[in-house]
Amino acid sequence: MTRPRISARISAISESATLAVDAKAKAMKAAGRPVIGFGAGEPDFPTPGYIVEAAVEACRNPRFHKYTPAGGLPELKQAIADKTLRDSGYRIEAAQVLVTNGGKQAVYEAFATLLDPGDEVLVVAPYWTTYPEAIKLAGGVQVDVVTDETTGYLASVEQLEAARTDRTKVLLFVSPSNPTGAVYSPEQVEAIGRWAAEHDLWVVTDEIYEHLTYGDASFVSIATAVPELGDRVVVLNGVAKTYAMTGWRVGWLIGPKDVVKAATNLQSHATSNVSNVAQAAALAAVAGDLSAVAEMREAFDRRRRTMVRMLNEIPGVLCPEPKGAFYAYPSVKELLGRDFGGRRPQTSAELAELILEEAEVALVPGEAFGTPGYFRLSYALGDEDLVEGVSRVAKFLTQAR
Repeated sequence: MTRPRISARISAISESATLAVDAKAKAMKAAGRPVIGFGAGEPDFPTPGYIVEAAVEACRNPRFHKYTPAGGLPELKQAIADKTLRDSGYRIEAAQVLVTNGGKQAVYEAFATLLDPGDEVLVVAPYWTTYPEAIKLAGGVQVDVVTDETTGYLASVEQLEAARTDRTKVLLFVSPSNPTGAVYSPEQVEAIGRWAAEHDLWVVTDEIYEHLTYGDASFVSIATAVPELGDRVVVLNGVAKTYAMTGWRVGWLIGPKDVVKAATNLQSHATSNVSNVAQAAALAAVAGDLSAVAEMREAFDRRRRTMVRMLNEIPGVLCPEPKGAFYAYPSVKELLGRDFGGRRPQTSAELAELILEEAEVALVPGEAFGTPGYFRLSYALGDEDLVEGVSRVAKFLTQAR
């Protein structure tokens, strides 16, 4: 009998759709094509200089040339605890923090630590592409709670209750949302949190976009809004989005001490400590003020309004106004099946491929986020490229018959 070369567990993992689109766009640009990419979710700003300088100094410090605790530098863990109290009013101890290799490792370790095979996780769709793979690797079962543009991509308590079974263990809660930019109101956060507490569910809350909200929207941590959740909350966060540090790979997981200890044990065998130089940079970031993100937020807000206006001017496209993060998630369902120069794309994935080929614009189809019929466009790119890119998309889509 010939055994499979790759394990079934790993064979089942899908490539990150957002990174795949970004890689293809960059390859086309390298080949000389003027591609504009809306795929990757990363700020187009450089990491602030004082953070870079902290990393440079760390390189010179012999202490950082050696192994450090697998769970993170003690001073960084304390700074994260202080920052969490400052930004969301959630009081924790340093022992409740695990510093991870980016937010993705925090996501994986949270589910690996909480789930046994067959445990169900309620996931609001559209969802970020990494969540399903992390849940699957942990042996969990994802149960989608599907939302759409008619509700601004917000799930209700009634929808969550309809999806709950006696096997439900975790609610994954994300606000602001990737890919939709949806932000739950304080009242909605409280209602969902109380429902989760009533049913003794764990809540894993991803707060990576906490500082990127616009207009009258505001971030509220479910851990703070609903104290009765007690020690059944795991908070995921990191420096990537707030401080334009996507490549530095520093995230963290906050939770009850037993969960953090178990996740730290896992990390000790998987990666040991996060790069000390990157941790020193993260320390400078979280211990400093929020002036860097204030500048970025102003630019993102301007781009957000421009993108939404331009998208909604395209016949057949409907784009709710995102309230947070830096993504728009327009519906293109009305355009599917129409004729584009002899080609009739039946799915948003096929339409996205056609736009990349013909208009030289890269965007991510809704299939990657669990809801076909949509596109995700990041507005974390320069103003000129944004206008040019959406203009190309508009020109191409308006030829539909």
